[in-house]
Amino acid sequence: MSDPHSAPIVSTPPSTAPTEAGSGSPTDAGLPENARKNKPRGLFGDAWRDLRRKPIFWISSTLIVFFLVLAAFPWLFTSKDAVNGALSNSLVPPSGDAWFGYDVQGRDVYARVIYGARASIIVALSAVAGTLLLGGMMGMVAGYLGGWVDAVLSRIADVFFGLPFVLGAIVILTTFNGVGSENGKWEIMGLVTISLVVLSWPVSMRLMRSSVLATKEADYIVAARALGASTGRIIFKHLLPNCLAPLLVYGTIMVGSFIGAEATLSFLGVGLKSPVVSWGIMISEAQNYLRVSPFLLFFPAGFLVTAVLSFVMLGEAVREAFDPKLR
Repeated sequence: MSDPHSAPIVSTPPSTAPTEAGSGSPTDAGLPENARKNKPRGLFGDAWRDLRRKPIFWISSTLIVFFLVLAAFPWLFTSKDAVNGALSNSLVPPSGDAWFGYDVQGRDVYARVIYGARASIIVALSAVAGTLLLGGMMGMVAGYLGGWVDAVLSRIADVFFGLPFVLGAIVILTTFNGVGSENGKWEIMGLVTISLVVLSWPVSMRLMRSSVLATKEADYIVAARALGASTGRIIFKHLLPNCLAPLLVYGTIMVGSFIGAEATLSFLGVGLKSPVVSWGIMISEAQNYLRVSPFLLFFPAGFLVTAVLSFVMLGEAVREAFDPKLR
């Protein structure tokens, strides 16, 4: 971050008295532009300046935009049905008619891979938003109020933090989405999202709490409190903007982690289920045909790995940009 006191001192001759009405000194014309150039940047300005120089940021961002467009507008990439198929095409290998081949039920694998991005990315983004909102709010309250409120919320977070992720998700999903349940597509996705949020919020709570504890005693916070600023103004005007960077970095990385977590739960048979189409379901269905039709596994797994790596690489780039020690 540039220091305003380190800006070069520009000496200008004293302005002369105007000789005509409306005339002035020509030497003052460039001062506003120079002042804008020497204006110090904030944390986000420095981070953006650093990110623009990283090739990994542009590569990961391009891939992420591609997957987001894939999830939002899958019909732009294929016109075939991803749910229904013809048994006459069962296990037909890739060809010009079907680039990724057909699965055991005669469904087009390419269409299923395209439409599978929607469920995986929607669940991951929704889970990250819920995790950051719940954990960030509780961390803000715990760090700002302190005392017994901090102690109670921290112990609650420790209880959830001690739960094994896979075991906890299996218990939650088999209870509400077990065999024989008649949940619809969006209900199944909602249950998977809630299970991810319930088991992941303590990490974001700890991040926000530690940031608030390190920031709430800063001079500008003390000055705002001494001037009579309300608690809401201090939190939303001063604390939140200065404590948000760790959560943004964590959230970016967790999108990729949640895509992998959703695929893991779907592979185990407790996550997303039909009629939902997702990469995890496709990988689970392909495991019994790996020797005879390996393409059933390779294509959805390739898209899954690429999507996870894209978000993880973006998160690492953002983390380095926000941390001055890593620049």
